Amino acid sequence: MPKIDKSKLTKEQAKALLAERRRQKSVEKIQKTQQKPYTGTSKKTYGFVLGNGTSRKGIKLEPLKELGKVYGCNALYREFDPDYLIAVDAKMIIEIDKKKYQMRNPNVWTNFNKAYKYIEGLNYFRPSKGWSSGPTALHLASEHQHDSIFILGFDYKGLENGKRVNNVYAGTPNYKKTTDAATYYGNWLKQTSTVIKNNPQITFYRVIAPDNFQPQELNKFSNLKHITVEDFKKMFNLP
Repeated sequence: MPKIDKSKLTKEQAKALLAERRRQKSVEKIQKTQQKPYTGTSKKTYGFVLGNGTSRKGIKLEPLKELGKVYGCNALYREFDPDYLIAVDAKMIIEIDKKKYQMRNPNVWTNFNKAYKYIEGLNYFRPSKGWSSGPTALHLASEHQHDSIFILGFDYKGLENGKRVNNVYAGTPNYKKTTDAATYYGNWLKQTSTVIKNNPQITFYRVIAPDNFQPQELNKFSNLKHITVEDFKKMFNLP
């Protein structure tokens, strides 16, 4: 890449150009080491943590299981079987048990709750993190010490400039209506930041739509990179 002549750019333009170059280098680095789907013989391991923000809608999930371990949250089980399903809301666990999903997937994880202490087939975090499902899933993935973890659907901010709920399952049982106000994301963001901070040896990639919100709190971590959905697909030759 040619050297940047900062004298011809404003401070904001130079900063944006440098950020774009860092993003391109991240894409190129992954492409060099990941020219074909993961077969289990590569020394590097990948984790994919699926939040349920709408930015992940255009990503086909089944191919991810050929690339690494997939960690999903809550109602994801209705349409896709991740390697690990994390749900910490009591109503969601009761729904999962009604379908006896935990009997088909032995890796359903939650926090202990008296409301479902007699339900069989669940795995409990001990001690409980007391976090939301998405950050808890990210914590579990980090415990498995993958070399790189890709974070999908962690949108934080609501739709319509933060006003409306941002969730692919909005309007379905145990979720807010599509017209409801967005949930406050401050705790999710703080919990995500804690995982990234506590695992400097892992490279985290937050996969976002071009117009997604990029919290300043996450930009301070050298082991976190933001990449677009299209760049993510190119990295792994996904459809």
